[in-house]
Amino acid sequence: MAGPYESFILRTTPEKFYIEAGDDGCLDVLAIDRVSTEMTLTVKRDIPASAEFRPICGLMGTIHLVAGMYLVVITKKKKVGDLLGHVVWKAVEFDIISYKKTVLHLTDNQMQDNKTFLSMINNVLQTDGLYFATDYDLTHTLQRLANTSPEFQEMSLVERADQRFVWNSHLLREFMTQPEVRTNFCFYLGLSAKCCINGKVFEWSIISRRSCFRAGVRYYVRGIDSEGHAANYVETEQIVQYNSAKASFVQTRGSIPFYWSQRPNLKYKPKPQISKTVNHLDGFQRHFDSQIILYGRQVVLNLINQKGSEKPLEQAFDKLVASLGNGMIKYIAFDFHKECSRMRWHRLQILLDMVTEMQDEFGYFLVDAEGKVLLSQEGTFRSNCMDCLDRTNVIQNLLARRSLHSQLQKMGVLHMGQEIEEQTDFEKNYKNGSALMRKRTQWGLLMDGWNSMIRYYKNNFSDGFRQDSIDLFLGNYAVDEADWTTPLCDTKDWKFLTLPIIMVVAFSMCIICLVMAGDVWTETLAYVLFWGTASVVTGGLILFNGRDFVDAPKLVQKEKLD
Repeated sequence: MAGPYESFILRTTPEKFYIEAGDDGCLDVLAIDRVSTEMTLTVKRDIPASAEFRPICGLMGTIHLVAGMYLVVITKKKKVGDLLGHVVWKAVEFDIISYKKTVLHLTDNQMQDNKTFLSMINNVLQTDGLYFATDYDLTHTLQRLANTSPEFQEMSLVERADQRFVWNSHLLREFMTQPEVRTNFCFYLGLSAKCCINGKVFEWSIISRRSCFRAGVRYYVRGIDSEGHAANYVETEQIVQYNSAKASFVQTRGSIPFYWSQRPNLKYKPKPQISKTVNHLDGFQRHFDSQIILYGRQVVLNLINQKGSEKPLEQAFDKLVASLGNGMIKYIAFDFHKECSRMRWHRLQILLDMVTEMQDEFGYFLVDAEGKVLLSQEGTFRSNCMDCLDRTNVIQNLLARRSLHSQLQKMGVLHMGQEIEEQTDFEKNYKNGSALMRKRTQWGLLMDGWNSMIRYYKNNFSDGFRQDSIDLFLGNYAVDEADWTTPLCDTKDWKFLTLPIIMVVAFSMCIICLVMAGDVWTETLAYVLFWGTASVVTGGLILFNGRDFVDAPKLVQKEKLD
């Protein structure tokens, strides 16, 4: 059969979907029965002339909701760059098409639930950063691809993909049971720039692969699961290609790998809670065993605060590494906020000096123009802060820059004694995503404040829906059409409406009393004290019962959140 296709045509009849490869000379057609959901390969002449047609860019898969099965297709894609000669696409627009011709068989409540589930799927699809390639395996690093068997190379991209990074794996489950169709009609989702130094043009790329295991929003998904999968785990690979030679440097990040939580409760920064009812060492060991198998030696860079609410997490992490007693793991705690407070970014050199020797020992992956492996990366740096975002970005940036300097010198792009920082044009590209290292201005501080307000709102009042969306998309929650009882109904008790109303009324009355103050100041003071006290007391009660007021997930079991 032919290789992967670049475009498709979706033809629709009341009985079937026909998905036809848009490439010239291809006769293959995938037929999907809208009643039995059976999938078969057929040919163009079997498509009814009455079928409606539209161009599509690819198949995401299928999802089962209250109304039945839905087909998810990519309707628009955008080229974001080339990676080692292969086009990388970003999926931009989608359509979710029902197998059923009507939803009149549903009750009003079921129709509302089905509508909510559809909005959840759309919420994930509209998330920025769903990428794919039709003729290149984005899920594996260059080093992994160079150490594979001939049998692996003959497998389709879907079959050989690293399942950690296939975000539509659950949607592809129906296709994976059809060996005669999955090679051609299924592909998965997963920065590249041409640069010039000393007149030598090279390709510099960054690929961040976010794991779909234990994925979610920051406050509802922390720590690890029983299999050792860390929350919001990301593998980042920096790739350089020059004169057909290729170099790669890999780093990882992920939540602190033991059992802990940090549930939203209306406070700006909820206190982390370490579970006291589970054996942390089992999951901790599973996590690092898998990391060592995949990447070799591990240097853990823990960047969280070593005082305040984050201190117990740092102490527990240190203790678990010591208890494991694995010589393949090196633990380094670096209090980023303490060391770099008041814009003292130069103190990051303290951490770099601590890891320089280890980074040199780990090295990087290098293959020459003939495909001969010259160097291999022998270990990785696993960085984390609380959210694995800001602090982690800064450190990974510095480590990647240091590796890039060595790679470009080895490849003959940089001359001995030259520094990357001296290459003005390249620095603009490299610093494009390094806004955290910028000089702080008053405008920058205002923007940080605004972003913090937006983040606070999302954490408390929209992240529950976002977490449900991710769980539904990834198959962590499955809709059972045959035995449907809605989990979406969320009955709030009297506190949810009563306390906010009382607080708003009391605060408004306090302001009115101040604005319309009478001649007798003692009377005005009494009113202000009364209404002010009422607003403060109700505000305190709301904060005390904070978890009852936040938008919490409804689809997952409670024990997964605690």
